Amino acid sequence: MSKIVTRIAPSPTGKFHIGGLRTALYNYFFARQNEGVFIVRSEDTDKERSKKEFEENMLEALAWLGLEHDAFYRQSDRTDIYIEHINKLILSGHAYEAEESSGDEGGKVIRFKNPNIDVTFHDLILGDITFNTEELGDFVIARNMNSPLYHLTVVIDDGLSEVSHVIRGQDHISNTARQILILEALGFTRPLYAHIPLILSEGGGKMSKRDPSVYPVTEYREMGILPDALINFMAMIGWNPGDEREIFTKEELVQAFSLDKVQKKGSVYNIQKLFWINKEHLKKLSDGELDIYFKKFLPQEISEELYLKIRTLLVERVSYGKEIVDMYQAGEFSYYIENPKITDLSKIIWKQSTLEDAKKHLSHVLELCNKAEDSDFETEESVKNLVWDYAEEVGKGDVLWPLRYTLTGQDKSPNPFFVASVIGKEKTIQRIQSVLESL
Repeated sequence: MSKIVTRIAPSPTGKFHIGGLRTALYNYFFARQNEGVFIVRSEDTDKERSKKEFEENMLEALAWLGLEHDAFYRQSDRTDIYIEHINKLILSGHAYEAEESSGDEGGKVIRFKNPNIDVTFHDLILGDITFNTEELGDFVIARNMNSPLYHLTVVIDDGLSEVSHVIRGQDHISNTARQILILEALGFTRPLYAHIPLILSEGGGKMSKRDPSVYPVTEYREMGILPDALINFMAMIGWNPGDEREIFTKEELVQAFSLDKVQKKGSVYNIQKLFWINKEHLKKLSDGELDIYFKKFLPQEISEELYLKIRTLLVERVSYGKEIVDMYQAGEFSYYIENPKITDLSKIIWKQSTLEDAKKHLSHVLELCNKAEDSDFETEESVKNLVWDYAEEVGKGDVLWPLRYTLTGQDKSPNPFFVASVIGKEKTIQRIQSVLESL
């Protein structure tokens, strides 16, 4: 096998998910690293469940991630090829027509004549594996002459495509013995097998597509996950480079990947780790690229002027783009745009302080603001310099908590120096005066 050929073969019966993506990545890395061929095959022989829109979703996801393929085909276009090989198996005595099919198309099912032998194959990840095929009986490989089933079509496609390495999930191990029997009956060269570990849920169980923290691949794009970040994250679920590195580009992963460092046991999917990795990749963007990225998620209410003022906050806090939308919907930006409506004045009290204490400290801060120049509100640091000495003298929490709540009306918000630098001297004074009047 001088030529490396890998493939992925998803069934278009639902949107392309991360399990399929991780398999695609390992096949892609291995093929590109060895200057081989990477094939994408749509296994759409399940006519009732397969849909064109799901196939298109899979191709869209691969294109977004930059996982270019060297060949693409779908099984529904290859029925004549499968019929030819069914006839070949019947003529050679390896298969036969059996009882009538119960399917809509009628006709007799085609069964493979099981030699009832032990089948041993070497798995590049798990080592030698042996199956006794006797318990399989004469298994069905086609509902009728025109409706081949998975075990037959996958063998024919892999054989004709000269696939050298079948890299797939460990849930396919039980399929391997049947497929080896068929491929040897057809005279194809046996590929090398590498069964990669399953992806586990955050609770440690088998991950389901219904897990609330798992999304179709294209939805990660809508969340603002960068292509290299998602590739980086998925590659590390079940593989590591053997050192302390955690952040990779796609090109770096192509160079670093190796099957001998793929784990045998399942690995946990942790979406918080994905967000951390995405933030690390955001740090690699230029200022211009970061501006384009942020503005995709900014609400229309946030002007260019306001964006430039809160940009540093976004750089500091945002791990993925949709967080900006979530922050806005939670009211985290509203206090930059309009005065907060403070209905419960008791919330401005810091711990053991009183309303009188809050009123006294806000009054003093108001005096400092009135005496200040407009330039004192240009930066977070300049606002801090304005009130810091007083806050240290009487108690930072006693001064800064009432000030922050007065400016934002939120239990959680950036520090009051930053907020005041964004809204400016005039609005800062107006908001303090408004609360003092209420008090």
